[in-house]
Amino acid sequence: MSIEKFFNPKSVAIVGASTQKTKVGYEILLNMIEAGFPGKIFPVNHKAESIEGLKCYPDLPSIGEVPDLVVIVVPAPVVPSIILQAGKLGVKAVIIITAGFKEVGKEGLALEQQISQTASQYGIRVIGPNCLGIIAPSRKINASFGGDLPAEGGIGYLSQSGALLAAILDMANATGIGFSKLISIGNKIDINELDLISALGEDPETKVIAGYLESITDGNAFVRRAEQISATKPILLIKSGGTSVGAKAASSHTGSLAGGETAYEAGFERAGIIRCGSIEQQFQYAEAFAMQPLPAGNRVAVITNAGGPGIMAADAIEREGLGFAQLSQATKDKLAGFLPAASNIQNPVDILGDALADRYEFALDTVLDDPGVDIALVVLTPQAMTECLPTAEAVARVVKRKPKKTVLACFLGAEKIAEALTVLRAGGIPQYRSPESAVDVIKAMSEHVRWRTKPKRVVRLFPVNRHKVEIIIERHIRQGLREVGEAEAKDVLEAYGFVTPKGSLATSPEQAANIANQIGYPVVMKIWSRDIIHKSDVGGVKLGMRNAQEVMDAFDLMMYRVPKKAPDAQILGVLVQQMCKGVREVILGMNRDPRFGPLMMFGMGGTMVEVMKDVSFYLAPLTADEAKQMLISTRTYKMLQGVRGEEGVDIEAIAEGLQRLSQLVTEYPQIQELDINPYVVGPRGTVPIAVDARMSVEKE
Repeated sequence: MSIEKFFNPKSVAIVGASTQKTKVGYEILLNMIEAGFPGKIFPVNHKAESIEGLKCYPDLPSIGEVPDLVVIVVPAPVVPSIILQAGKLGVKAVIIITAGFKEVGKEGLALEQQISQTASQYGIRVIGPNCLGIIAPSRKINASFGGDLPAEGGIGYLSQSGALLAAILDMANATGIGFSKLISIGNKIDINELDLISALGEDPETKVIAGYLESITDGNAFVRRAEQISATKPILLIKSGGTSVGAKAASSHTGSLAGGETAYEAGFERAGIIRCGSIEQQFQYAEAFAMQPLPAGNRVAVITNAGGPGIMAADAIEREGLGFAQLSQATKDKLAGFLPAASNIQNPVDILGDALADRYEFALDTVLDDPGVDIALVVLTPQAMTECLPTAEAVARVVKRKPKKTVLACFLGAEKIAEALTVLRAGGIPQYRSPESAVDVIKAMSEHVRWRTKPKRVVRLFPVNRHKVEIIIERHIRQGLREVGEAEAKDVLEAYGFVTPKGSLATSPEQAANIANQIGYPVVMKIWSRDIIHKSDVGGVKLGMRNAQEVMDAFDLMMYRVPKKAPDAQILGVLVQQMCKGVREVILGMNRDPRFGPLMMFGMGGTMVEVMKDVSFYLAPLTADEAKQMLISTRTYKMLQGVRGEEGVDIEAIAEGLQRLSQLVTEYPQIQELDINPYVVGPRGTVPIAVDARMSVEKE
């Protein structure tokens, strides 16, 4: 999407401009004037001759030229006629400020649909309705009713909440935070978050993309585009609320554990999006990314005039898993030659409470020269001798001389440091109110660098029997069967290289015994019915049958008890299977999210999966590294490695199983849910066994 007409218009018409100072139409017109917009402004109001010295026009055609941008602030029922008017004139960019559309019910939704149809017919791009408007400080555009024009800067901000954007704008104006663009997207009748991150990703003024979202229209496309943008620009998002789109009763363990937010978390991780927990955190991150270069690594050096805050910073660095820079002997010798004898020349470098600006300047300059330092955190507490303002000026001078390394500041205090903070911001040095906050930002920057520098994603494709899978899936969809029986689910898995236990279906106790004799003991017996999802819940699973008599008795008992607990189920017999032994039982699963596609799951297997909930999720398709990372991110991983002398299992084999399953569900979007549970795994070199499988399919 081109944002040229929205953010670089030569003329703007405000339909609904008002003479009343309490009206939104007046506020937007006044904001455009006070912003110093250099182009033409056309107020449209059929009842007024002029507003704020500007000639009014009764309608768009009477202007006599085609405005580049039209801002609409008239009652909702009138908006469709204005869109038609704009379309006939050849207008290509419209912002609908007006509320009262789908957010109020069916009538409002009908109006939106009418507007959308007309806009599409005439090739009009629309932001809104029900939005605050847009702001572009460098172009002197404030087509909003959110407040004064903020300072210019490198942060591009989009928000699904107009009220939140107004609060952010007020906060930014109070603290001097600068923006490239601010966009309130409202109801997303046309332009949505995907369009805007794409536009901001291509915008040379925008160094950091930040935003607040309540929903994402097309999660799959959003993740793909965000992944491309994150390689060059950080994306910082606050995402609130869950999703119930496409919600249904989940039959699999994966489906029941994959909550609405799980897919968002997995999607953001894949795309390198940094998810923020609050507006404060978001702007702490945004300022650092916009002002400072990305660090080459995660080795942090601290310079402080007080031991306590220095120790607090050191503790936070260790807690966050960052590197504590080891200063070279040359650096320490240079520091010792200038600093007082009582100073600590180790990291954190304590330059003592009587440190003046020159001491800070020398220490920072020296530390930044050390090749073992990636990031410097300058901590200051305003003591009797402290020169807050000169110290800020000194830090800014060093950063200007040595712009390639990341420098953050933590000047503690309030009134005594107020002037210093202005100097720091002007010098492009982000300032934080506590060592912990600063280190949190350093962690975010370091993690972003790690994400950027990871190997290119390469998804392995395994040789498989697709024809076999297509026959099974097409037959179930043709017959209207959502649940795929265990035997056929295992046929699908075998077609993709999984090994399943030997076994057959028995319809009599004698047949069950014959099958068991052929397989070899011990055996497992499972009730066979498409209508019973959780077999163990109805007594439909028997383990460890060791002879023919036990098998026949178990068959009779199962066929007697199960129909009483599941009277509506059609029971076809009992599956007799080889009993598999391994070191551990895990679960591999997939639940298809309506927005993001197949969501892979790994965790502890058996019946404990929903009790322990020690699971990890990631979007398919998986690379080998991503599959292994799914294992590492669970507590189960330590058990898989082997603890207290126990033998570990074949980690690579489990990761390969996840990749094979990922390939299956990527190639067959009809598969909605799939569990392999338990997936029995043994020591390195042994073959994992897909003991049980559950699968559901739907027509695309």
